[in-house]
Amino acid sequence: MVLVAQELPLMCLVLLLLCREPGVDAQAGQDFALQQPQAKVTVTAGETLTLICTTSGAAGPGPVMWLKGLGSGNKTVYDPNNRDPSSRVTEAVRESDTNYTIHIRNVQPEDMGTYYCVKFVKIAFAADEFFRHGSGTEVTVQAKPSTPLVSGPEQRARPDESVPFTCTTGGFFPDKIDVKWFKNSNPMTAKTPQVTQSRMKTYNMSSTVQVTLQKDDARSQITCEVSHPTLQAPLQGRFQLSRVLRVPPSIEVRAEPSPAEVNKTVAFTCLLKEFYPAKVFISWLENGIEIKGQNLSGPLEVSRGLFELRSRVEVQATEEKNGSTITCRVVHDGQAPANDSAVLWISNPTLGGLSNEFQINKGANVLSSLLLLLSMGVLLEKGLLGGLLFFLFKRMNRKASEMLPYPAPPQSPAPAAGSQGLATVSSDL
Repeated sequence: MVLVAQELPLMCLVLLLLCREPGVDAQAGQDFALQQPQAKVTVTAGETLTLICTTSGAAGPGPVMWLKGLGSGNKTVYDPNNRDPSSRVTEAVRESDTNYTIHIRNVQPEDMGTYYCVKFVKIAFAADEFFRHGSGTEVTVQAKPSTPLVSGPEQRARPDESVPFTCTTGGFFPDKIDVKWFKNSNPMTAKTPQVTQSRMKTYNMSSTVQVTLQKDDARSQITCEVSHPTLQAPLQGRFQLSRVLRVPPSIEVRAEPSPAEVNKTVAFTCLLKEFYPAKVFISWLENGIEIKGQNLSGPLEVSRGLFELRSRVEVQATEEKNGSTITCRVVHDGQAPANDSAVLWISNPTLGGLSNEFQINKGANVLSSLLLLLSMGVLLEKGLLGGLLFFLFKRMNRKASEMLPYPAPPQSPAPAAGSQGLATVSSDL
């Protein structure tokens, strides 16, 4: 009996709900109106978005909420029954029964979408029931591109080499973007920029340009200039070409005096001209063996941002060092060594000329010349003697020919008797 008395109020409430007159809630909501006047709203990322929603009339108890999207994929943006103090979303007018406008702080591109103001009504023993929603507000978030970043090659390059440079920026919306390149103030031609969309619905951009380095680029820079609808002025990214330029030094070694007197000091100077960067190491070698020298000063900056350096070493001009090779070896910016050399020549003032070795060489040359002349004289003499012998031989042959008897005339027939005296006379005559 007690149990029945306790359950009676609950049963009566259930019967009352089941037996309520149909259409009562519908009649109560006939004069209810919900206005969402903003069809489209464009806001810049980082700003505050305001979404307007007002109601009039009665629709029964139940909350007014904001949803992003409708259907199964919707997301609750604002629920007055579940306020989060850390949320970016707040109501514009607190505890209002007619104004349900909200503010969304620090809007980001991922906040883009269509927002709906929705009225729900309470149903006993069930979840709040969807009653009416506004026409929706399409939100577009314009995002500014990040500051352009220009990157170059990882290793240095020499003049006349072509190297690539890349300009990147991201996080912008919409995707329309313009890129220009400059070397100092001169426009450059670049490839068409590549624009891709990220998961956050924003866009990223990458642009590449080829630059042929020059010797005087130590003070040059390239600039990437980005223009976008969200920007009042273009954004710029810069890159100093000195970060990737390497100009090897020209090396020249001089000896003063040359030739030098015996036991005098000879100064060898190594001049490094027009190099970049300034990082350089110099060492001196005498016939391949390292000797100690000194730099006259640190690298000095000259025209066009390049550097020069002088180093010197002193060598005693002894006889045994005559003809020695003095080498200046240069390691520039960690590259392979380069060098230039000069020869130590020694003169001997006591002989009025160069060193004994030079004199010996000179005497040997003179002796060689005399031998050559002697040989030529011998050949000439032999030629004259041969000619004389040939002349005498020809003459002797001619004399011998003259001494030979002439051939005898032919014999006449023997004369007849009595004619001998006539023949004799004729012979005498």
